[in-house]
Amino acid sequence: MAPKKDSKGNKGKGKDASDAGDKGKGGKGGLKPANSINVRHILCEKYSKKEEALEKLRNGAKFDEVAREYSEDKARQGGSLGWKTRGSLHADFEKVAFELEPSTTANPKYAEAKTSFGYHIIMVEGRK
Repeated sequence: MAPKKDSKGNKGKGKDASDAGDKGKGGKGGLKPANSINVRHILCEKYSKKEEALEKLRNGAKFDEVAREYSEDKARQGGSLGWKTRGSLHADFEKVAFELEPSTTANPKYAEAKTSFGYHIIMVEGRK
């Protein structure tokens, strides 16, 4: 089911989708705001390498296996950064990560971010 849009064209949960400033912003389609996330990423310095990793994911490879092969950071842990709280990550990375729905490494829901470190493919395993 697609998220409804309010009178301003913003996606939300319906009529009262938390208009109380940015604090209640839940991201995509009804995610409750989280203070911490269990996050994994694949970091590539080069765009072409990131595109290769994305292609593997699109073809059904497990996120942690792709991270071990392609990531230039935390590769031995399958890209796991563990539980991270708001404010503890690079702002561009955090903005994308906190809007992701939790998923599994076997069936990941992922998004991309570009930071001063390089190109990230991000997935979230848990929120609280």
